[in-house]
Amino acid sequence: MTLWEDGPVSSLDPAVAARLKRDPAGLVPAVVQDAGTHAVLMVGWMDDEALHRTLTTGRGTYWSRSRQEYWVKGETSGHVQHVREVRLDCDGDTLLVVVDQEGPACHTGATTCFDADRLL
Repeated sequence: MTLWEDGPVSSLDPAVAARLKRDPAGLVPAVVQDAGTHAVLMVGWMDDEALHRTLTTGRGTYWSRSRQEYWVKGETSGHVQHVREVRLDCDGDTLLVVVDQEGPACHTGATTCFDADRLL
């Protein structure tokens, strides 16, 4: 189900909001995918406010569990995420955020946060 496509929206559809399964802290994982390459860039966390900010601004906005604050991807690095669409998975417990990424997505400078150790 697409939550955001073809521009900002003013609010989340109440039927979709009711399907969104949050953890006890009110968070849901957000898998971020490059719109062009389809590579998984990173995983962030969103609560209702972060999702609202993402939907209304078109910029990837997340909740930092370690810093306990909202952050907009690229706000300090300049490596901005322009959100193309947000999708809710079939179980309602994960978001897919499809973006046009400017510069590297990972704080290490790598294109993706998944350039590190390969387990298999």
